[in-house]
Amino acid sequence: MTTRKEFDHGLEQLHDFVIEMGNFVENALVESIEALKAVDVERAQQVIAADLSLNQLEEKVTELGAKLIATQQPVAKDLRRILSSFRIASDLERMGDLAVDIAKVVLRMEGQELIKPLIDLPRMAEIVQMMTTESIQSFIQENVDLAYKMAKDDDQVDALYGQITRELYSLMMENPRNITQSSLLSFVGRYLERFGDHATNIGESVVYIVTGTRPDLNV
Repeated sequence: MTTRKEFDHGLEQLHDFVIEMGNFVENALVESIEALKAVDVERAQQVIAADLSLNQLEEKVTELGAKLIATQQPVAKDLRRILSSFRIASDLERMGDLAVDIAKVVLRMEGQELIKPLIDLPRMAEIVQMMTTESIQSFIQENVDLAYKMAKDDDQVDALYGQITRELYSLMMENPRNITQSSLLSFVGRYLERFGDHATNIGESVVYIVTGTRPDLNV
């Protein structure tokens, strides 16, 4: 292999690790929400146990990226690709933690019946899942337009979060027995809102890769 071929191979590996993290995070989100809908403790525990694998993938991104910088001394767009991979991996790792946080809410709700059918939280999760998929697609394609779409998607997530918070507050006021579970469900809303923010951060990183300038899409 020539030096350039070695470098391209390393970039491809880095790319694949990030994509694998994205797929992992998307699955963790789906599983945590399904566990919540059914108050399925066993399913929630599986989400929590699997998180170690995501952390290991982030370590691989960090190690490989650092090696490429040290041995190849990349510049311009190649350097931005590596630096952005670090940041995207960090966002994805945090998204995995948020899926775990949702799973931990399920553990705290063990044995309880839901105080209301879950409609808006799963809807919020669907949008966030779509954002996660699109954020990784924008990274794969280096698609700036798709990256900017994150900001519009995130507005929907924020609006749903506000709606959920108001509804849960009303349930608390109606019956003090609802306070504990309403509080836990509001935490889930917050976790999903933060999930969307991290997906939007990935969009920002993609714009940085392509243009060299990082916009603020979380406004």
